[in-house]
Amino acid sequence: MQKLTLSFERTTATKCPLTFKVYGTFEGLPPGLQLIQYRIVGTEQWKSLKSPIEHNGSFTALLATLDWEWDPETPTPGQTSVQIELRQPDGLKSNTLYYFECGMADADDTFGETSEPIVRTPSGGPLAELVADANLDAVQARSGAEAALVSRYGFHLDLDAGPVTYEEVFATLPAGFAVDVWAITGAALKSVLAHPNAQGWVLTPSSSLRYTLEGGAVTEMTLNGVPVTDDQVIRIAANYILVGGYEGFPRWPGVTNVYRGGPDDRGALATYLVKNSPVSAPAGDRVTVR
Repeated sequence: MQKLTLSFERTTATKCPLTFKVYGTFEGLPPGLQLIQYRIVGTEQWKSLKSPIEHNGSFTALLATLDWEWDPETPTPGQTSVQIELRQPDGLKSNTLYYFECGMADADDTFGETSEPIVRTPSGGPLAELVADANLDAVQARSGAEAALVSRYGFHLDLDAGPVTYEEVFATLPAGFAVDVWAITGAALKSVLAHPNAQGWVLTPSSSLRYTLEGGAVTEMTLNGVPVTDDQVIRIAANYILVGGYEGFPRWPGVTNVYRGGPDDRGALATYLVKNSPVSAPAGDRVTVR
């Protein structure tokens, strides 16, 4: 085994108590049927599963269903992360998934590091692009999301260069919204993106989506480098506040919710930072305004 990547799927509507499923994608397996032993880091019990006979070196399986709860009135810290280790000579461990609605990390706990400052701009900029990338990464494997959109409205702090503390993660995204996925046509999405709010902010996309605003209209839009057609249906990761039109942008017309299994956005950001550390600032060029 060469790599194990975890993904998160929430099965409760409440933020906490929380029930969620942990899926693992195994890569680099030898040919044929394999017996795999694994356990959650910090526990003693090893579990076993068998790979499919035909797997081409990779397959995905449900590894655990976890129930978390937290009473903020008690001194216990609650639960914030899950990681899987494999029973093999090199002691391979997966990435770590973070969720901060059933427990609070210490303010000075760190979650990866940035190689340079990642800042906001009046329209969104590198910080908004980073959060959009993190949101998409958090839900893509389970939902088939193709892009993510965020608003600068919810960001209260830039990220400095160096280790990223929980205090910074919390200050950057204090609301802790869940990342959901919505289906919307290309035409409807263009109509939403054509309306920057009163402060001049625009909706910032993940790296898979780019668009140009000109004369109050979206004149160009690409998804993974391919022009988006008006009747094309796209799966977009976004929180319900943004979709509902509560952050100074219009309500999304004709939208359908297709996935409500994502983590909170703070957990998505922490997971992404640790997984990709050290993280550089995105270019801040995904939206062109003429």
